[in-house]
Amino acid sequence: MNYAIKTTLKGDFADLCEKTRAALAEQGFGVLTEIDFQGTLKKKLDKDIPDYVILGACHPASAYASYQAEANIGLMLPCNVTVRALGNGEVEVAAIDPSAMMAPIDNPALEAVATDVRQRFEAMIKQLQQP
Repeated sequence: MNYAIKTTLKGDFADLCEKTRAALAEQGFGVLTEIDFQGTLKKKLDKDIPDYVILGACHPASAYASYQAEANIGLMLPCNVTVRALGNGEVEVAAIDPSAMMAPIDNPALEAVATDVRQRFEAMIKQLQQP
């Protein structure tokens, strides 16, 4: 099962992190958490990986609609968006596919919310792809 909506971009990692945050905001998302995955692995395990950030994105209206349909939805929130250096000046931006994320819950009321959030993530990716 494909569980990501993603794109590969050329550019500076830090700049693309900022552009990703801005594109998420344009689609109505807030970033609730930010995890420096690279830094955490270095600190905790002394392992080196390329730049890698995990953004915990939340669209408040969608989170509330999900909560109304499924009280334990907080176990699946926020939606993760990753920004990951691939090398050679390439950076991947990926968002969880909300439909794939919600599939195990088996609650039809969540389908419309997942579709809306997916469309917002697709629009965010398209925005990042614009020159």
